[in-house]
Parts: sequence; structure tokens; C-alpha cells
Amino acid sequence: MTIPERTVTVKQIPQSMSESQGRIFLREIESSMEAHRPRMVLDCSNLPQLDMPVIHLLLGCLEEAMKRNGDIKLAALPPGAGAVLKQTGVGRLFDIYETTAEAVDSFYRLPTNMAPPIFAPAPARHEPENAA
Repeated sequence: MTIPERTVTVKQIPQSMSESQGRIFLREIESSMEAHRPRMVLDCSNLPQLDMPVIHLLLGCLEEAMKRNGDIKLAALPPGAGAVLKQTGVGRLFDIYETTAEAVDSFYRLPTNMAPPIFAPAPARHEPENAA
């Protein structure tokens, strides 16, 4: 049995974002989420700062992914963005990575809190020898 590998889409967030540009970008995101369980990385490296219109855009992207049982990860946030995300409470909704490559790779790794696969061999048990 072969499990097909799903692709990860990377989208670059534009440097400046007006309300109309945000709507256009969100429509582009929606059209690229045709697959079931879409996996997307939003590259924020062009952003000079993280302001409320961008935060609303990030939440809109996450909402669209969640409607399709997918996930959005953020990469290359501008300096100070972590504090803004923490203040607004939005930071706990996203996995955030230093680089786009790290964010893409994270989709292909198993979470560390997962149980081992059922097909893995059981560890060998060593029983103490009985003293005679």
C-alpha cells in the first residue's frame, strides 16, 4: 500500500496590504485550496511589520484551511511580530518557523507526541536471571 504524499503550497504575503489587496490575496488562497486537507506555508519575509490588516488576512487564510481540514504555518516573520502575535492571542493559532524551508519540512515530520506506529517491533525485554 502506497500513501500518496500531499504537496505543500508556499504563498508569499505581499509587502503592503490594503483592504482590497487582502481580499484579492484571500481569493488566491481559496483557489489554491481545492484539495482535501490543504497544507500551506505563508512566507512573511517581505512584510516590514505585522499590523492588524495582515493579522486579519492570516486569520482568514487559517479559516479557509480549517474549513477543508487543512493547516497553515507561518515562516520568516518580521522582527517584533512575535510580540504582536502574543498580544493579540493569534500566535497560539499558528506554528511559526524561522524559514520557509523549515515550515515546509514540518509538514513531513511526525509530531513528537505521537504514539509509535503499530507496525514497529516491540522493544526487547531483558529479564533478570534467577539466582540459584
